[in-house]
Amino acid sequence: MRRNVVWVALLVMVGVCGTGCMTPKPFRALSFNIRYDNPDDGPNGWEHRRDLVVETIVDQEADVIGLQEALAPQVTELCAALPDYGFVGAGREDGFARGEYVPIFYSKDRFLLVDEGHFWLSDYPERAGSVGWDASLPRVVTWVQLRFKDAPLVQLRVVNVHFDHRGKRARLESAKLIRRLVESLGGMPVVVLGDFNCAPGSAPYRTMTEDRQNLTALVDAAATFKTVKKAGTYHGFTGRPSRGRIDWIMLNRRLESLSAEVDRREWEGRYPSDHFPVAATIGFRAPVGSHY
Repeated sequence: MRRNVVWVALLVMVGVCGTGCMTPKPFRALSFNIRYDNPDDGPNGWEHRRDLVVETIVDQEADVIGLQEALAPQVTELCAALPDYGFVGAGREDGFARGEYVPIFYSKDRFLLVDEGHFWLSDYPERAGSVGWDASLPRVVTWVQLRFKDAPLVQLRVVNVHFDHRGKRARLESAKLIRRLVESLGGMPVVVLGDFNCAPGSAPYRTMTEDRQNLTALVDAAATFKTVKKAGTYHGFTGRPSRGRIDWIMLNRRLESLSAEVDRREWEGRYPSDHFPVAATIGFRAPVGSHY
């Protein structure tokens, strides 16, 4: 009888490790500034682009999605159009529905939501609507902690940001704040999505990526793909980027980028946004233990 109990226990342990100790399959990430619903945009107004935005998101088959500049009515429409995704987001003005969101959508087939939250890029990150340094506007950060369904002991932190478009110091201090957040998570796999309003090589970029031997240093998902690394993403509905790639997908060193792309598709000269979305396929560098 005792021998039977031991064998049952061993079989249970094998069953657990067969799922929980497994390294998750690669996943897709998408960062996309969808342009807020501006009534002065004329033919590029949201009502003319809504379906293109949804089609772009669906075609990318992303498992985690970070959007920028989404207003509450846009969020409502996207949630209805993307029923296979869970959603976390809040308006930057009050932490509820006022102002632009930086929402995160996650595949309900791939993940379970473990935790979520928001903070502001300022000296008072817990204060809703706070404006940091020389920023022109409040800037909110949304994050989620997800559990992989194909590897239930493995969790992933996804962070979505939109740095200020005017404040040079604000962008640098925001980068420091994000780096401290990543450091506080230790070795947990982390993905940071966003519109950083500055190009690779800038001071905020270096702040997030310096000290490459450190597990908490971030890596640009496009860095090893030359055509993507040098690509621009803001194009003002022209299709011709006017500056370097300001939309990034960043990873900590638990993860690696297997592919990266800037989605430059157009529909008969029409674009879903004034930014091109960026996407990456992401895998794990090494087997992940249960302590993550």
